Order: sequence, then C-alpha cells, then structure tokens
Amino acid sequence: MSHPGLSKLDELCVNTIRFLTLDAVEKAKSGHPGMPMGMAPAAYTLWTRHLKFNPAHPTWHNRDRFVLSGGHGSMLLYSLLYLTGYNLTLEDLQQFRQWDSKTPGHPEYDPELGVEATTGPLGQGISNAVGMAIAQKYLAQYFNREGFPVVDYKIYVFAGDGDLQEGLASEACSLAGHLGLDNLVVVYDDNHISIDGPTELSFTEDRAKRFDAYGWYVQKVDGDGNDMKRFERALIKAKSEVGRPSIIQFRTHIAYGSPNMQDTAKAHGSPLGAEEIRLTKQALGWDPDKHFHVPPEVLDHMRQAFDRGAEAENEWNDLFRRYAEQHPDLARQFTDAAEGRLPVRLDDVLPKFEAGGKPLATREASGKVLDALMPKLPTILGGSADLTPSNNTRFAGVTDFQKDARLGRYIRYGVREHGMGAIMNGISLSRLLRAYGGTFLAFSDYMRGAVRVAALSKYPSIFVFTHDSIGLGEDGPTHQPVEHFAALRAIPNLLVIRPADANETAQAWKYILENRDRPVALLLSRQGMPILDQNRYASAANLQRGAYVLTSSGQPQVLLLASGSEVALALDAAQKLEAQGVPAQVVSMPCWTLFEKQDEKYRHSVIPPHVKARVAVEAATEFGWHKWLGDHGAFVGMCRFGASAPYKACYEGFGVTVDNVVKAAKEVLQKLQTPS
Repeated sequence: MSHPGLSKLDELCVNTIRFLTLDAVEKAKSGHPGMPMGMAPAAYTLWTRHLKFNPAHPTWHNRDRFVLSGGHGSMLLYSLLYLTGYNLTLEDLQQFRQWDSKTPGHPEYDPELGVEATTGPLGQGISNAVGMAIAQKYLAQYFNREGFPVVDYKIYVFAGDGDLQEGLASEACSLAGHLGLDNLVVVYDDNHISIDGPTELSFTEDRAKRFDAYGWYVQKVDGDGNDMKRFERALIKAKSEVGRPSIIQFRTHIAYGSPNMQDTAKAHGSPLGAEEIRLTKQALGWDPDKHFHVPPEVLDHMRQAFDRGAEAENEWNDLFRRYAEQHPDLARQFTDAAEGRLPVRLDDVLPKFEAGGKPLATREASGKVLDALMPKLPTILGGSADLTPSNNTRFAGVTDFQKDARLGRYIRYGVREHGMGAIMNGISLSRLLRAYGGTFLAFSDYMRGAVRVAALSKYPSIFVFTHDSIGLGEDGPTHQPVEHFAALRAIPNLLVIRPADANETAQAWKYILENRDRPVALLLSRQGMPILDQNRYASAANLQRGAYVLTSSGQPQVLLLASGSEVALALDAAQKLEAQGVPAQVVSMPCWTLFEKQDEKYRHSVIPPHVKARVAVEAATEFGWHKWLGDHGAFVGMCRFGASAPYKACYEGFGVTVDNVVKAAKEVLQKLQTPS
C-alpha cells in the first residue's frame, strides 16, 4: 500500500513507529495506541523533513521545539526519539510505563532526552507552546542583528480534540492570535473520537472558524491521515505564514489499519490485544510474529538525523562565533542567560525599607522591588491576568509585549489565569528566560493545573499572588482566600513564600531570582503592614532559611509562630505576654519548605523541641500547622470563609487578634502546667 508523498522506505518507517507503539502498549498492558497509529505519517514527515534538531545535543538553543500536547500518545514521541538517535534504547521502549523507566505513561520534561515539556493534562502542552513562541519572539528581537539570526527556531505542536476542548487552550490560543505568533504551528489531530465515543456527542462547533476568529491561519487537510503530499504542502505554507499562528486541521483515523478497532473509542486508551495486533500487522504488510522489530534500513534512514543535526548546529556555532566577534556584549548576555547567571549582583540594587513610616502592603513593596531590579534583568518577563494596578507587577519604564512590540517585557494576559500560568511555564522552558505573572490568590484555583505541572516539572515560573487573606476586606469571601495557603503548600516542589513585611518581600525576590530549580508562589498582602525594624529584630535576610527567630525573651515559655501579615500581630502579642511575665519567642515562617531543608540544629534553635507551648497565628485555615504546633499547640486563624467588611473588622470579627493570641498562649501554658 502506498500513499502520496511517501516512498516504500517512508511507509516502512511509518509502520515501524506504529508497531513499536502497539508492541509497547501491549507489553505494558496499558497505554493509548490509537493516536500514534493515526498520526505516525505526519510525525514522520515533520521529524525527518522539517524539524531542526540534533540528537547528539538535545539542548542546542536554536533547535525547533516539538510539543506532543496530547501526551497520552507518548509512544509516538518515544518511538521518534529512539529512531532518530536520542538517548533512548529499544529496551527503554520495552519498559514503557514501568517503574523508573525513561518512558513514563505521559511525557515528563527531560530536555536531555528530547522531551520539551510535560504533557498529558490536556491543554497544557499547546498552551506551553504559546509561551515558547513568545519567548522566541522576544529573544529574536533582543539578540538578533542584521546578518545574525542567532534565534530563529519554530515551535510545532501536535494537539487533539481534548486539547481544543479544554478552556485552557482557548485562553492561550486566543492570546496567541492577538499577539500574531507566526512562529507557532499546530497540527490538530482531527480523528473524531474521544474516550466517551464520537466527538459529535459533545464537540460540534466549527473548529476552523473558531481559530479563524482567534486570528490564526487555518488550513484543512482531509483524507485518512496518510496523504503526506497534501500535508506537507500545508506544513510549508504554515511555516511561511507571516503575522499569524497556524493550525492545520488534519483528518486522521484513530488506530489506523486495525481491522476491528479503527475509529473506535476503545482504541484511544486500551491495548488492542494480541490477536488484533496480529491482524493489524498482517493488514499493513508486517510480520505478525515479530515484536519491537526495527528493520535495519529504517534505523539507517532515520539516524541520518545525526548528520542533519550536526550540520545545522555546526552552522549555528559558526554563526554565533562570528556574532560574538561583532557583538561581544550581546553574545556574553546570551551565554550568561543560558548558564543561569544574573547580570547584576542583587544585593547591590536591592531596595531597603526603613521602619517608622506608614504601613506598606507587601504587594506595594514587591512593586518597588521590581522597579529597582527588573530594568537590570532583561531576561525576566512580567505580566498579570488583567490585575496590573492591584498586583503591582508592572515595573517602571517597561513596555508591553505586543504584535508590533516584541521587545516589550510585560505581557497583558487578559482575564486568563490558567492560560497565564501555562504560558509562563512555556516561557521558562526557553531556558534563557523566566517569567512572573500576577493575579489574586483566590484565583490561583483557576490556574492550579499549570502550577502543578510547573512543580512536577521543576519549571522556574514565578506566580505572584496578591490579596492573600481576609485582609483584602470589602470584596468579601468570594475573593478572600482562606484554604489557599494549605492548598499550595500541599504541592510538592512548589516554594510558597509569604513575607512578613517589605524587607522580607525584597529578600524573597532575591532568593527567587538567584534560584531557578523550581517554581515559586509569592503570597502578598493588599493591606498595609508595618515595616519591621532591622536594628531591633533579626535580619530579613534570614528568609532564605524559611523560618527564623525574630525576637526572643531569654528562655521562652511559649513560641509564637506566624507568616505574612500576622507576624506583626505575633510581635505585639509577645510584648503583651512579656508585660504579664510570660517570655515568648516570635518566629517568622515565610516558607515552610525552605525551613524543612535546614539542618536539625538550626530547626531546633528556631522551634526548640522542649518548648511545648506553641501558638500559630495565620489568617487562613489551620491545615498543616500541626507539624509545627505539636500535640499541645493552639491555632488562631480561620475555620470558615471570610466576610465582606473593612479588613480590620474582618480580623476582629474572626478573632485573629493580639488579645486572642495572648489568650491562646496562656491557655496552652495552663494546660501544660495542670497535672493530667
């Protein structure tokens, strides 16, 4: 059987991809065979004729990016990586979905292996790709000079019906159209099948018209997914389109070639079974008794990617060498960004805030820190989900990133929180840039999927969440977060930092910018907070240790633990307790995760094990505090949703007060002193 645009050798390569997928899924007794079988011809054509990459150096900066947004079809990607020569073996494919293998059920970010993004939660990959496209446009405008296109890669995405149904993808693709990201090419696997059955059960809008309305260049390729002559024509047009991102609505058949499973919902997420695989191999002219079979001529042909990749990278290396000779400062900046070096010493430019003035909200302090730092850090892009004046995320002198302003460093995401989070992740995936973006903490719920993927993948995204408690006041319980601290702290690998004042906020930004090994959620207040006297209390630089003793009265009888806006409240309570003859130690706990990383000696100096009387105060739910309070501690905070009222009335009404902290401390002490 031959198809337009495919030679006999091409057909053999395509079927090799198909049957590596079927054999791996069958061996694992788990997986999604249908999509790889339908998309194998398009994937083969893209990877062998258009995609610019070097298997010998997967992280080469000017490679094209390929994102398999429908991550359930991961065996398509793994087969391509193996066949083109990345650091995957046939044995790795045989370990598909097994413990500690290189081939997990859904792709997990591993740039050294050629996996450009963690995908599987639908909508994330295509939205990451929008961020990748923004990053490329900015980097090209910043670094390229006449005759030196050192950044000119493209971003390719395979996406399916599930991706397009997710609201996240709508958010990101709408913004991509607005921004005219013509370096982005999406191939939409239009196979008409979802897990529940035919897509017409729930998905009947005209997708082409929808993307046309977004401002995309839309092409349709009908047929059965095997006409590579037509597909390649569309791909070439998409690559050359100027001013619009491109989507190719590509009609395929799920589980193509399977006599009994093609075009069925079962083929989406279940092994076909040994007998059906045998029938499929026979139908497509493959030896049914061979498993994980790779014909030598297929490997020889597809491993030519080594030569093409080496040639492309060598040409780029020569270009960059000449670029460095003519533009040494830009070349140095490029190299510094690639290696994670900041262009300035942050301590030299970090603002310091003096005590004694009017209270300052940490969101305002953050804005002042950004004003001081960001003009000197051109590889950091900022933004907000339509809350710029409230988040204080736009720094002095910055211009917006727009279709006609690619050097802009501030992204107007619109009311698209989830899209913002996923796009920020994609920007950080450039490995040259980082991104921060702001919204209200209550709306972190809208973007939790992107935050979770960032933590799982250790993307260094910076999530700025302001209006972090009942302290935002009159907007009421719909906007007042109470469970969100605990919800974010529950995510592994996510640093949650809630600074106590302006100087802790500055130190938080210093730590965030100097460390890029994971994402950060920075929680900031709406209401003003006193600036703690750095001469009277311990230095805010201790924030990097996660928790520290602000003040202590000799041998404390009680520990007062707090974060953020409640630290000042704890300090006032300590003064009252001292006046009543009860020495207290006040601990600021801006980041539990960093504190847990400290050695035992330090942790015990901050929270002495022998001091059993402990009170934690935080304008949020108690969940998680038991770890620090022990069996005898008390919590002063929230146990219900908030209320619409001025913020001081909220604190008073919910009992998050100095007097209640004092009362709780005395009650804990009394219980400990009373014989049981």
